[in-house]
Order: sequence, then C-alpha cells, then structure tokens
Amino acid sequence: MTRILFLVIFTIIIFWWATNWRRVVAVTLAAAMASSLIFPPPVFAQFGFGLIGGIQNIISIINGGIRSALNAVDAVMNTIQALYQSVVWPVNLINSAKSTIASLITQFRGVLQSIYAIRTTSATLPEPIDLEAILANRQTNDFPLVAQSYYRVFGSLPTDTNADAPARNLIDMDDALALDTLKTLKAGDRMADLVLESGNQIEDEARSAAPGSAPFLTAASITANIQSQAMMQKMLAAMLRQEAARVAHENALRKQRSVFAGKIRQGVFDLLIRR
Repeated sequence: MTRILFLVIFTIIIFWWATNWRRVVAVTLAAAMASSLIFPPPVFAQFGFGLIGGIQNIISIINGGIRSALNAVDAVMNTIQALYQSVVWPVNLINSAKSTIASLITQFRGVLQSIYAIRTTSATLPEPIDLEAILANRQTNDFPLVAQSYYRVFGSLPTDTNADAPARNLIDMDDALALDTLKTLKAGDRMADLVLESGNQIEDEARSAAPGSAPFLTAASITANIQSQAMMQKMLAAMLRQEAARVAHENALRKQRSVFAGKIRQGVFDLLIRR
C-alpha cells in the first residue's frame, strides 16, 4: 500500500512540475533513490537462509565424520573396560573377595573383641583395687592418679631419719622405674586400642573398596603395623630398663654389704686393740 501511494505521488509530481525531459529524468532519479532508501530490499544473509544453511552444514558434519570418530572411540573404551573387568580387575573375583572379607569379619571380629575385652583384675582390698582399676583403664590422661595410688599401696619414700641415704636412693629409683613401666604399660594398652580401631576401619573399607584401591588400603595397613611395632619396641625398652635397674639394685646391695663388712671388720679390729 505504501509503495502504491509513493508511485501516485511520484506520477503527480511528474505531470505537474516536469515540463521538459531534463526535469523528468531528474525527478525519476530522485524518486528511484528515495524508493531505495525508504523501501530497501530484504537481506537474508545474516538471519535468514544463510544462517540456517550454516547450521545445517554444521549438523551434517557432526552427524558425519565426528559421529563416526566418537563411535570408534566409544568402541575402544568399551573394549578396554571389558579387558579390565575380565583380566586386570575381574569383577566376579572382586565380589567374591569382598564377600569373603565380610564373612570373616562377621565370624571373628566379635569373638576377638570379646576376648580382648576380658578383664583380669584380681585385687581384693580397696587400695589395690583402685590401683588395678587405674592401671587397666587403658587411658593416658591420669598419670598423676597412678603415682598417688601406687604410693598408697606400696608405701611412700621413708624420711632421712628412718633410712640412710643409699637406701633412700635405691627405694626412690626402684619406685621411679616401676611407675615409668606402669605408665608405659597404660600407653601400650591405649595404643593397642587405636591400632585395633584402625584395623576395623581398614576391614570395613575393604568390604566396599573400589578396584584399584588395594594399594591404598595396603599402605594404611602397613602404617598401622609400623605404629604397633614402634609401641612394642617401646615396651621392650621399658622391660630392658627394668631389668637393668634390677641388676643395678642387686649390685648396690652387694656394695652396701661390703661397706657394712668393712665397718664390722674395723670395729672388731678396734676392739682387739683396746684389749
């Protein structure tokens, strides 16, 4: 409709103003330029058929060569996965191992824990019962209570008026080594509890472990074993210290007897001279 109205106006201008051919040509050129500016031809290159054609070409490429390459890669990955499931990490054998682990845990864990939890306390008097309970509670935050209960049961260090200096030294050293060994024993019991907890966690993880995670579980087991061995070495060192203290105590008694024998000999000699 707009184009027809523009054509009518253009025709009226030609008949009214164009008196010779020069003006007709000028008005025609001006009308053509105005028409091209006012009514531009549609362009389909950006959002029309050009864009649709480009998208169709991309889809054709994807459905063609790229899809074939992806299908080939997927086939190779499926082959590798089948190889792993049948040769490297056989699924049936892994499931069988998991079921075996679960069966062993169900069969032995409760029994072993009940045996480990058996208490062997034997004291009957109040003070020894307290000491025995403290020594068997598997805790390491009550060492001051160990010393207090120990001295209540075995007696405190005698004063210097009731014992000579060598005897007091022996008594003090024997008590110190005994307390050290008892505290080390409590630390060993606590360490044993922690190692057992680590073992239970490793067993639980083994029941649901993914293929390929066995080296990590093995590393955790080796770490717990090393910690347990270190605690055993510490307990062995405490036993060696206790044995060395016993030998030193016996030698100290021999030295005291030799000193007493010398004093007696000197006394007898002085008595004979006086006579």
